[in-house]
Amino acid sequence: MPLSELRSRTSSKWSRYPDDVLPLWVAEMDVAVCAPVVHAVSDAVRRGDTGYPSGMPYQDAFAEFAERRWGWSTTASRIRLVPDIMQGTVEVIALLTEPGDAVVVNPPVYPPFWAYPRHAGRRIVEAPLGPDHRLDLAALDRAFDEARADGRRAAYLLCHPHNPTGTLHTPDELRAVGELAARHGVRVVSDEVHAPLTLDGTFVSATTVIPDAVALHSASKAFHLAGLKAAIAVPGPEAEHLTHLPELVASEVGHVPVLAHATALREGGSWLDELLTELRAHRTLLAELLAEHAPAVRWTPGAATYFAWLDLRDALPGDPDPARALLRDGRLALNPGPTFGAPGAGHVRLNFATSPELLTEAVRRLASVLPA
Repeated sequence: MPLSELRSRTSSKWSRYPDDVLPLWVAEMDVAVCAPVVHAVSDAVRRGDTGYPSGMPYQDAFAEFAERRWGWSTTASRIRLVPDIMQGTVEVIALLTEPGDAVVVNPPVYPPFWAYPRHAGRRIVEAPLGPDHRLDLAALDRAFDEARADGRRAAYLLCHPHNPTGTLHTPDELRAVGELAARHGVRVVSDEVHAPLTLDGTFVSATTVIPDAVALHSASKAFHLAGLKAAIAVPGPEAEHLTHLPELVASEVGHVPVLAHATALREGGSWLDELLTELRAHRTLLAELLAEHAPAVRWTPGAATYFAWLDLRDALPGDPDPARALLRDGRLALNPGPTFGAPGAGHVRLNFATSPELLTEAVRRLASVLPA
């Protein structure tokens, strides 16, 4: 999309900074919404179909999408509607734990993984990813042990695919996590919002190998619908506790967002395929641009998401938060690494779901800040 059109948007990505700043930070894509969703939302508003949700259009659409896309058979009647991914996550954690209990996370990870559980009165125990950005089972073992040391209940909040690194956890890794969690008596809750944005390999839900896990899904990230909040909680075959989810949780979900998400899942397949092709091309372009113009920046391209987790510790040594320098001197807005936890020092997160032209300009601005 043209920059002039993008700057006409009033969402967070395009309104937080002055016009001389290029924003490639928050999880908003520089794309047009797929036509079927535009038609569905426009038609609903035109007909005055803006009341309260009814039936299970989202659950049914997701079950069809999961089967078609991943060969994952789910039972729509067991899926629960929740307001969005993080509120749904907190509601599920509230079924599994009590205030004061622990929630284990894998930094560097999406900042709300700290904020939401803490707001709900839970304490955070960290199990950092390994240097290869993969799950460190030894660190998880220690974290689970710490989380359960006082005999209290605990949950493990898994990010799959992982944000910000783009790591796609393998079935073997998930199976090992499930065995470890079962041994410690820790329940697994998996944020899988980026699952449709798998660029390499095949996505496998944690619930398919951890039977009592619960996964949170939404069309929001993959279909550029963050402003139309809705999500679902999908239980594994042995996860019965979602039956205790209060009905008032679903009452917080809007009817029009449900229609938008269900339409995206049912009718947006070709649009999503085109998007994935573009994202793969952008990922390749970003790697080439960094190699040419900013070789001191280290990056291991992820197998999923539209995020690049850039390591600037060699490029800007001694600066734990290089996003500040990039904004101040390069007029480039990226997510500060430290907000993803202590392992994020010296890193930034870049959103490459933009045009090749803006991606090229972003690397030019980044390179202009680095020492010659």
